[in-house]
Amino acid sequence: MSRASRPLPPAWRLPVAALAVVQLALFVAARRDLRRRSDAALRGRRGWWRLALLVNFAGPLAYFRYGRRD
Repeated sequence: MSRASRPLPPAWRLPVAALAVVQLALFVAARRDLRRRSDAALRGRRGWWRLALLVNFAGPLAYFRYGRRD
């Protein structure tokens, strides 16, 4: 049996699901914030931030840390 077809061990299912929920929540929150902000309130181009948000945890976290102006 190949490694890709093995089921996830039962002990890992809850932590992996929790991480997936956190990742999705970060994406949705960042996407909503990006949609509501004006261009003047952003650092960089809106299109680049949209692409960056697709990078797992790093994209939304980078947006919240570096992408917004106060």
